[in-house]
Amino acid sequence: MERVTRRAAFLDRDGTINENPPPHEYVTRIEDFRLLPGAAQGMARLGDCGHALVVVSNQRGVARGLVSQEVLRATERVLQDALRPLGAEIAGFYYCPHELDEDCDCRKPRPGMLLEAAEELSLDLGGSWMIGDSQSDMEAGSAAGCRTVYLGRKASVPATLTTESLDAAATLICVDP
Repeated sequence: MERVTRRAAFLDRDGTINENPPPHEYVTRIEDFRLLPGAAQGMARLGDCGHALVVVSNQRGVARGLVSQEVLRATERVLQDALRPLGAEIAGFYYCPHELDEDCDCRKPRPGMLLEAAEELSLDLGGSWMIGDSQSDMEAGSAAGCRTVYLGRKASVPATLTTESLDAAATLICVDP
């Protein structure tokens, strides 16, 4: 029997969906988790045009004992609650909880989280997009065989598309999904 596959929008979390904490800091309390303007609408638009929504996030703060599993789960609930009225939902949350020197396969720029999600959720990597705000997000997406959208202004970050917000990225992707 042939396996059914679907496209995905792989989404970095901090700086893409929610406000990025200051350098070397983490979202350690749910009160510090604030969605970026238009992020929920952009995710809903991506879902409406046929993309499974998958969060893939490096969470080094877990390895350092600064971010608890409870906070990670609480951020998931906040996201699902924000999307529900818009008729969308996150299909999966994937985290790299490792320290930099642990040499894991999941920490972006390695594609491990995307590959795991593709296997578990039957996703078509070639028809999918990685959306994020860092070079490591773009490298992970490219390594997994996805097209990429860089959110920011750095022209030196190689990506399929560059724009300033998740909502704007969704508009571009959904024109030519």
